[in-house]
Amino acid sequence: MTQHNTLSPDPRPKNYLGSTLLFIGIFSTATIAGILILLTAPWPFNVRYQISRAWCGLVLWMGKVFCGVRYEVEGLEHLNTGQASIVLSNHQSAWETLALRYILTPTQAALLKRSLTWFPIWGWALSTLKPIAIDRKKQREALRTLLEKGKLYLKQGLWVVVFPEGTRTSAGEVKKFSAGGAILAQQSGCPVIPVAHNAGNYWPRYSFLKYPGTIKVKIGPVIESRGRKAADINADAESWIAQAINEL
Repeated sequence: MTQHNTLSPDPRPKNYLGSTLLFIGIFSTATIAGILILLTAPWPFNVRYQISRAWCGLVLWMGKVFCGVRYEVEGLEHLNTGQASIVLSNHQSAWETLALRYILTPTQAALLKRSLTWFPIWGWALSTLKPIAIDRKKQREALRTLLEKGKLYLKQGLWVVVFPEGTRTSAGEVKKFSAGGAILAQQSGCPVIPVAHNAGNYWPRYSFLKYPGTIKVKIGPVIESRGRKAADINADAESWIAQAINEL
């Protein structure tokens, strides 16, 4: 996997214009989508969800048009849309937080920072989309919230998306997984779907600039959870994702 040495000058051309247009496009359309979601709050949840998913698709399209960021997906055959599942994915940028909602067709609830729901309009809209919002500084409370809401949403047929590294990593890096998603899998009996990607190469964490290229997303085989310990489930997911990242 190609990694960029942060100690030497980045040889990639700086796409200031495209990145600026993407920035403007994301925040202007997020405001419009947020207003639409808030206006449809009294309607069935699926209406709001589909608006949010369409917006995620729009962001991916703008990334391609303005910055040349494309993506390829491998392993869609591993998805069983008739079975509620828990997605464990590595976390390199903001890209995957949007892309997985669009790429994975089952309706999802995502684990995220509670502070994201405090932003005017789009944060308020996010709070209507069944997020599992936690305060990471309060680990026990965060785990309790994940387990309570996660099991509730899984029973409703929603998939639960968790980034077990807890924070964005640099491209090619995999941090130790927290066990929350695996504990949810153990207690609910729902299977785990591991997902690996290299978004950080083209949509770097905390970076205004985006770079042209093709993000590769790899969806792994189902990891069964029934009758298994959370530590074993977590180890299987972490091992598969680390290996997949090395192969991307």
